Amino acid sequence: MNLVFSNATPGDAPALAALHAAVAERLTREHGRGHWSSGISEAGVLRGLSPTSRVLIARDGGEIVATLRLATKKPWAIDPSYFTPVRRPLHLLDMAVSPERQRQGIGRHLLAHAIDVARDWPADALRLDAYDGPAGAGGFYARCGFRETGRVTYRGTPLVYFERLF
Repeated sequence: MNLVFSNATPGDAPALAALHAAVAERLTREHGRGHWSSGISEAGVLRGLSPTSRVLIARDGGEIVATLRLATKKPWAIDPSYFTPVRRPLHLLDMAVSPERQRQGIGRHLLAHAIDVARDWPADALRLDAYDGPAGAGGFYARCGFRETGRVTYRGTPLVYFERLF
C-alpha cells in the first residue's frame, strides 16, 4: 500500500460519488435501509469543494480509496452545546473508505492526515457525528483518539458526537 494524500479537485467528483455510492450500498446490504443508504452525488461532491471546506482524498496506485471533508460551517446535525467551547472548530464530514479496502488501515491513515491538516488550518478542535448503531463508525473514531461528547436523536436519527481537541 502506497497512500498519497491530496485535496480533491472538480475532476475527482465522479470517482468520489462512485466511492460514496459503493459504501452506501454495502452498508445497506449489511444493515438494511437507513440514513446511510444514499450516497453523495457528483453535484454534492462539487458543492463540498467550497472556500469553507476541503475534501481530502487518499490514493493508492492512482485509485481513490478513501475520502473525507473538513468544513468550517457547522453541519445540520451538530448541536454545539455538546462540545467543548473553542474559537475555531472544524467539522469532519462524509468520510468513506472503499468497501474492498476497509480494515487495512487506510481510514486511520487518512484521519491522521486530516488531523494534521486541521491543526495547520488552524483549528482548535475537530468535531463529528456518527450513526449510533451497527452501521455507525463510532468505535473507529474512539480508537483514533476522539472523545465521545454526547448522544442525541436528530430528526429521528440516533447519533453519537465526537471531538478531538488540539
